[in-house]
Amino acid sequence: MLDLKRRQFITLLGGAAVAWPLAVRAQHSTMPVIGFLRSTSFGDAAHLVAAFGQGLKEAGFIEGQNVAIEYRSAEDQADRLPMLVADFVRRQVALIVGNTASAHAAKAATTTVPIVFATGGDPVRDGLVASLSRPGGNVTGVSFFNSVLGAKRLELLDQLVSKATLIAAMGENPISPDTEAERRDLLAAAQSMAKQLILLDVSSDFEIETTFTTLIQRGAGALHVGTGAFMYSHRELIIALAARHRVPAIYNWREAVVGGGLMSYAPSITDAYRQAGIYAGRILKGEKPAELPVQLPTKFELVINLKTAKALGTRIPDKLLALADEVIE
Repeated sequence: MLDLKRRQFITLLGGAAVAWPLAVRAQHSTMPVIGFLRSTSFGDAAHLVAAFGQGLKEAGFIEGQNVAIEYRSAEDQADRLPMLVADFVRRQVALIVGNTASAHAAKAATTTVPIVFATGGDPVRDGLVASLSRPGGNVTGVSFFNSVLGAKRLELLDQLVSKATLIAAMGENPISPDTEAERRDLLAAAQSMAKQLILLDVSSDFEIETTFTTLIQRGAGALHVGTGAFMYSHRELIIALAARHRVPAIYNWREAVVGGGLMSYAPSITDAYRQAGIYAGRILKGEKPAELPVQLPTKFELVINLKTAKALGTRIPDKLLALADEVIE
Protein backbone atom coordinates (compact mmCIF):
# COMPACT_ATOMS: atom_id res chain seq x y z
CA MET A 1 0.00 0.00 0.00
CA LEU A 2 2.83 2.35 0.92
CA ASP A 3 4.62 1.69 -2.37
CA LEU A 4 1.37 2.31 -4.26
CA LYS A 5 0.81 5.65 -2.52
CA ARG A 6 4.40 6.63 -3.18
CA ARG A 7 4.13 5.76 -6.88
CA GLN A 8 0.86 7.68 -7.21
CA PHE A 9 2.35 10.76 -5.58
CA ILE A 10 5.49 10.60 -7.72
CA THR A 11 3.37 10.13 -10.86
CA LEU A 12 1.30 13.17 -9.93
CA LEU A 13 4.38 15.28 -9.39
CA GLY A 14 6.03 13.96 -12.52
CA GLY A 15 3.04 14.99 -14.59
CA ALA A 16 2.98 18.40 -12.96
CA ALA A 17 6.70 18.82 -13.55
CA VAL A 18 6.30 18.46 -17.31
CA ALA A 19 2.79 19.52 -18.29
CA TRP A 20 1.80 22.14 -15.76
CA PRO A 21 4.65 24.62 -16.25
CA LEU A 22 4.23 24.41 -20.03
CA ALA A 23 0.53 25.19 -19.74
CA VAL A 24 1.27 28.01 -17.34
CA ARG A 25 3.89 29.51 -19.63
CA ALA A 26 1.45 29.48 -22.53
CA GLN A 27 -0.88 31.69 -20.49
CA HIS A 28 1.59 33.71 -18.42
CA SER A 29 4.96 34.04 -20.10
CA THR A 30 6.33 36.09 -17.20
CA MET A 31 5.28 33.69 -14.43
CA PRO A 32 8.38 32.71 -12.40
CA VAL A 33 9.20 29.02 -12.10
CA ILE A 34 10.66 27.39 -8.96
CA GLY A 35 12.67 24.21 -9.29
CA PHE A 36 11.92 21.99 -6.26
CA LEU A 37 14.54 19.25 -5.96
CA ARG A 38 14.93 16.34 -3.54
CA SER A 39 17.63 13.69 -3.36
CA THR A 40 15.01 11.27 -2.02
CA SER A 41 11.46 10.35 -2.98
CA PHE A 42 8.51 12.73 -2.84
CA GLY A 43 6.39 9.78 -1.73
CA ASP A 44 6.87 10.57 1.96
CA ALA A 45 7.13 14.34 1.57
CA ALA A 46 3.65 15.53 0.64
CA HIS A 47 3.40 17.46 3.92
CA LEU A 48 6.73 19.19 3.23
CA VAL A 49 5.56 20.25 -0.23
CA ALA A 50 2.35 21.55 1.34
CA ALA A 51 4.31 23.45 4.02
CA PHE A 52 6.50 25.03 1.35
CA GLY A 53 3.37 26.09 -0.52
CA GLN A 54 1.98 27.61 2.67
CA GLY A 55 5.16 29.65 3.11
CA LEU A 56 4.96 30.83 -0.48
CA LYS A 57 1.36 31.87 0.11
CA GLU A 58 2.38 33.86 3.19
CA ALA A 59 4.89 35.65 0.98
CA GLY A 60 2.23 36.43 -1.63
CA PHE A 61 2.65 33.58 -4.15
CA ILE A 62 0.20 30.81 -5.00
CA GLU A 63 1.17 27.92 -7.24
CA GLY A 64 -0.67 28.08 -10.55
CA GLN A 65 -1.72 31.70 -10.09
CA ASN A 66 1.47 33.74 -9.97
CA VAL A 67 4.19 31.11 -9.65
CA ALA A 68 4.83 27.66 -11.13
CA ILE A 69 6.78 24.83 -9.47
CA GLU A 70 8.61 22.01 -11.21
CA TYR A 71 9.32 18.98 -9.00
CA ARG A 72 12.28 16.63 -9.42
CA SER A 73 13.61 13.72 -7.34
CA ALA A 74 16.84 11.77 -7.63
CA GLU A 75 15.10 8.80 -5.93
CA ASP A 76 18.10 8.08 -3.63
CA GLN A 77 20.52 8.16 -6.58
CA ALA A 78 22.80 11.08 -5.73
CA ASP A 79 24.63 10.86 -9.06
CA ARG A 80 21.42 12.02 -10.79
CA LEU A 81 21.35 15.36 -8.98
CA PRO A 82 23.79 17.24 -11.28
CA MET A 83 21.70 16.27 -14.32
CA LEU A 84 18.48 17.41 -12.64
CA VAL A 85 20.05 20.71 -11.60
CA ALA A 86 21.40 21.23 -15.12
CA ASP A 87 17.87 20.78 -16.45
CA PHE A 88 16.59 23.48 -14.08
CA VAL A 89 19.37 25.86 -15.13
CA ARG A 90 18.62 25.17 -18.79
CA ARG A 91 14.96 25.94 -18.19
CA GLN A 92 16.01 29.22 -16.54
CA VAL A 93 14.08 28.68 -13.33
CA ALA A 94 13.81 31.70 -11.04
CA LEU A 95 15.26 29.78 -8.09
CA ILE A 96 16.03 26.27 -6.86
CA VAL A 97 14.77 24.82 -3.58
CA GLY A 98 16.31 21.64 -2.19
CA ASN A 99 17.33 19.49 0.72
CA THR A 100 21.00 19.21 1.73
CA ALA A 101 22.34 17.06 -1.10
CA SER A 102 20.25 18.90 -3.68
CA ALA A 103 21.48 22.28 -2.47
CA HIS A 104 25.09 21.15 -2.74
CA ALA A 105 24.51 19.94 -6.30
CA ALA A 106 22.82 23.23 -7.20
CA LYS A 107 25.60 25.32 -5.67
CA ALA A 108 28.20 23.37 -7.65
CA ALA A 109 26.30 24.05 -10.86
CA THR A 110 25.40 27.75 -10.67
CA THR A 111 26.50 30.98 -9.03
CA THR A 112 23.65 33.01 -10.48
CA VAL A 113 20.39 31.10 -9.86
CA PRO A 114 19.21 31.72 -6.26
CA ILE A 115 19.19 28.60 -4.07
CA VAL A 116 17.09 28.03 -0.93
CA PHE A 117 17.93 25.00 1.20
CA ALA A 118 16.21 23.13 4.04
CA THR A 119 18.87 21.17 5.91
CA GLY A 120 19.33 19.40 9.21
CA GLY A 121 23.04 20.13 9.31
CA ASP A 122 25.35 23.08 9.82
CA PRO A 123 25.34 24.99 6.51
CA VAL A 124 28.55 26.87 7.39
CA ARG A 125 30.47 23.71 8.25
CA ASP A 126 29.04 22.00 5.17
CA GLY A 127 30.14 24.83 2.87
CA LEU A 128 26.72 25.99 1.74
CA VAL A 129 27.09 29.53 3.14
CA ALA A 130 29.90 31.76 4.40
CA SER A 131 28.08 32.60 7.64
CA LEU A 132 24.63 32.27 9.17
CA SER A 133 24.04 36.01 9.45
CA ARG A 134 25.38 36.95 6.00
CA PRO A 135 25.33 33.87 3.75
CA GLY A 136 26.99 35.58 0.75
CA GLY A 137 26.72 34.27 -2.80
CA ASN A 138 23.47 32.89 -4.19
CA VAL A 139 22.54 30.49 -1.38
CA THR A 140 20.50 30.81 1.83
CA GLY A 141 17.80 28.84 3.59
CA VAL A 142 16.70 27.14 6.77
CA SER A 143 18.63 24.79 9.05
CA PHE A 144 16.78 22.77 11.67
CA PHE A 145 20.15 21.57 13.08
CA ASN A 146 18.88 18.03 13.68
CA SER A 147 22.30 16.45 13.46
CA VAL A 148 23.58 18.21 16.60
CA LEU A 149 20.93 16.69 18.87
CA GLY A 150 22.23 13.12 18.96
CA ALA A 151 23.66 13.35 22.47
CA LYS A 152 20.40 14.76 23.87
CA ARG A 153 18.39 11.98 22.19
CA LEU A 154 20.68 9.34 23.66
CA GLU A 155 20.21 10.90 27.09
CA LEU A 156 16.41 10.74 26.70
CA LEU A 157 16.64 7.16 25.45
CA ASP A 158 18.69 6.27 28.52
CA GLN A 159 15.93 7.62 30.76
CA LEU A 160 13.55 5.26 29.01
CA VAL A 161 15.72 2.12 29.04
CA SER A 162 18.24 2.85 31.80
CA LYS A 163 19.10 -0.83 32.27
CA ALA A 164 20.18 -1.26 28.63
CA THR A 165 23.97 -1.30 28.34
CA LEU A 166 24.00 -1.79 24.57
CA ILE A 167 22.29 0.69 22.22
CA ALA A 168 22.17 0.55 18.42
CA ALA A 169 22.61 3.69 16.29
CA MET A 170 21.30 3.41 12.74
CA GLY A 171 22.79 5.88 10.27
CA GLU A 172 22.66 6.43 6.54
CA ASN A 173 25.42 5.39 4.17
CA PRO A 174 27.36 7.04 2.56
CA ILE A 175 28.26 9.06 5.62
CA SER A 176 27.74 12.80 5.17
CA PRO A 177 29.26 15.60 7.28
CA ASP A 178 25.95 15.71 9.18
CA THR A 179 25.89 12.01 9.99
CA GLU A 180 29.59 12.06 10.84
CA ALA A 181 29.07 14.90 13.34
CA GLU A 182 26.06 13.13 14.82
CA ARG A 183 28.08 9.94 15.17
CA ARG A 184 30.89 11.72 17.03
CA ASP A 185 28.35 13.21 19.45
CA LEU A 186 26.66 9.86 19.98
CA LEU A 187 29.94 8.06 20.67
CA ALA A 188 31.04 10.72 23.16
CA ALA A 189 27.66 10.66 24.90
CA ALA A 190 27.60 6.87 25.08
CA GLN A 191 31.06 6.84 26.64
CA SER A 192 30.06 9.40 29.28
CA MET A 193 26.97 7.31 30.07
CA ALA A 194 28.95 4.05 30.23
CA LYS A 195 26.94 2.62 27.34
CA GLN A 196 28.17 0.59 24.39
CA LEU A 197 27.06 1.84 20.99
CA ILE A 198 26.62 -0.37 17.92
CA LEU A 199 26.97 1.68 14.72
CA LEU A 200 24.90 0.30 11.85
CA ASP A 201 24.88 2.03 8.44
CA VAL A 202 22.13 1.52 5.87
CA SER A 203 21.53 2.55 2.26
CA SER A 204 18.57 0.38 1.17
CA ASP A 205 15.37 -1.26 2.40
CA PHE A 206 17.17 -4.60 2.58
CA GLU A 207 19.96 -3.18 4.75
CA ILE A 208 17.41 -1.59 7.09
CA GLU A 209 15.75 -4.98 7.54
CA THR A 210 19.04 -6.81 8.14
CA THR A 211 20.10 -4.10 10.60
CA PHE A 212 17.18 -5.00 12.84
CA THR A 213 18.18 -8.65 12.67
CA THR A 214 21.72 -7.67 13.69
CA LEU A 215 20.74 -5.45 16.60
CA ILE A 216 18.38 -8.12 17.96
CA GLN A 217 21.05 -10.82 17.66
CA ARG A 218 23.57 -8.61 19.46
CA GLY A 219 21.13 -7.81 22.25
CA ALA A 220 20.70 -4.06 21.79
CA GLY A 221 18.17 -2.69 24.25
CA ALA A 222 17.17 0.36 22.24
CA LEU A 223 17.69 2.16 18.92
CA HIS A 224 18.70 5.69 17.95
CA VAL A 225 17.53 6.47 14.41
CA GLY A 226 19.93 8.91 12.77
CA THR A 227 19.44 12.05 10.76
CA GLY A 228 19.46 12.49 6.99
CA ALA A 229 17.13 12.58 3.99
CA PHE A 230 17.41 8.84 3.36
CA MET A 231 16.44 7.99 6.92
CA TYR A 232 13.55 10.44 6.80
CA SER A 233 12.17 9.03 3.56
CA HIS A 234 12.36 5.46 4.97
CA ARG A 235 10.91 6.26 8.39
CA GLU A 236 7.71 4.24 7.83
CA LEU A 237 9.71 1.06 7.19
CA ILE A 238 11.89 1.69 10.25
CA ILE A 239 8.84 2.31 12.45
CA ALA A 240 7.19 -0.91 11.23
CA LEU A 241 10.33 -2.97 11.89
CA ALA A 242 10.82 -1.43 15.34
CA ALA A 243 7.24 -2.43 16.19
CA ARG A 244 7.67 -5.93 14.77
CA HIS A 245 10.88 -6.55 16.71
CA ARG A 246 9.62 -4.67 19.80
CA VAL A 247 12.58 -2.28 19.89
CA PRO A 248 12.21 1.05 21.77
CA ALA A 249 13.48 3.75 19.39
CA ILE A 250 13.97 7.51 19.34
CA TYR A 251 13.70 9.48 16.12
CA ASN A 252 14.77 12.79 14.60
CA TRP A 253 11.27 13.79 13.50
CA ARG A 254 7.88 14.34 15.11
CA GLU A 255 6.34 12.78 11.98
CA ALA A 256 7.83 9.44 13.01
CA VAL A 257 5.97 9.46 16.34
CA VAL A 258 2.70 10.56 14.73
CA GLY A 259 3.22 7.61 12.36
CA GLY A 260 3.60 5.10 15.21
CA GLY A 261 7.17 5.59 16.41
CA LEU A 262 7.82 5.67 20.14
CA MET A 263 9.61 8.94 20.81
CA SER A 264 11.27 11.91 19.09
CA TYR A 265 13.23 14.98 20.06
CA ALA A 266 13.54 17.51 17.27
CA PRO A 267 12.62 20.85 15.79
CA SER A 268 9.86 20.97 13.18
CA ILE A 269 11.01 20.00 9.69
CA THR A 270 7.58 20.94 8.39
CA ASP A 271 8.00 24.47 9.70
CA ALA A 272 11.47 24.61 8.14
CA TYR A 273 9.91 24.02 4.72
CA ARG A 274 7.30 26.69 5.44
CA GLN A 275 10.14 29.10 6.23
CA ALA A 276 11.87 28.03 3.01
CA GLY A 277 8.68 28.92 1.14
CA ILE A 278 8.66 32.37 2.72
CA TYR A 279 12.30 32.90 1.70
CA ALA A 280 11.54 31.71 -1.84
CA GLY A 281 8.76 34.30 -2.04
CA ARG A 282 10.99 37.07 -0.73
CA ILE A 283 13.63 36.22 -3.33
CA LEU A 284 11.01 36.21 -6.09
CA LYS A 285 10.13 39.74 -4.96
CA GLY A 286 13.73 40.82 -5.46
CA GLU A 287 15.60 40.22 -2.21
CA LYS A 288 19.06 38.67 -2.51
CA PRO A 289 20.00 35.33 -0.90
CA ALA A 290 23.33 36.82 0.21
CA GLU A 291 21.47 39.24 2.47
CA LEU A 292 18.91 36.81 3.95
CA PRO A 293 20.25 35.24 7.20
CA VAL A 294 19.95 31.47 7.54
CA GLN A 295 16.85 30.74 9.62
CA LEU A 296 17.30 28.55 12.72
CA PRO A 297 14.80 26.66 14.91
CA THR A 298 13.58 28.39 18.05
CA LYS A 299 12.04 25.36 19.75
CA PHE A 300 12.87 21.66 20.17
CA GLU A 301 10.06 19.30 21.11
CA LEU A 302 9.94 15.95 22.89
CA VAL A 303 7.03 13.87 21.57
CA ILE A 304 5.99 10.50 23.04
CA ASN A 305 3.49 7.97 21.70
CA LEU A 306 1.85 6.18 24.66
CA LYS A 307 -0.05 3.77 22.41
CA THR A 308 3.24 2.57 20.93
CA ALA A 309 4.81 2.33 24.40
CA LYS A 310 1.94 0.08 25.51
CA ALA A 311 2.29 -2.12 22.42
CA LEU A 312 6.03 -2.48 23.11
CA GLY A 313 5.44 -3.21 26.79
CA THR A 314 7.59 -0.19 27.64
CA ARG A 315 6.71 1.95 30.66
CA ILE A 316 7.37 5.65 30.19
CA PRO A 317 8.85 7.10 33.41
CA ASP A 318 6.82 9.92 34.97
CA LYS A 319 9.87 12.18 34.78
CA LEU A 320 10.07 11.69 31.01
CA LEU A 321 6.34 12.27 30.58
CA ALA A 322 6.67 15.52 32.51
CA LEU A 323 9.33 16.70 30.06
CA ALA A 324 7.22 15.89 26.99
CA ASP A 325 5.86 18.74 24.88
CA GLU A 326 3.31 16.41 23.29
CA VAL A 327 1.94 13.03 24.33
CA ILE A 328 0.06 11.02 21.71
CA GLU A 329 -2.52 8.64 23.20
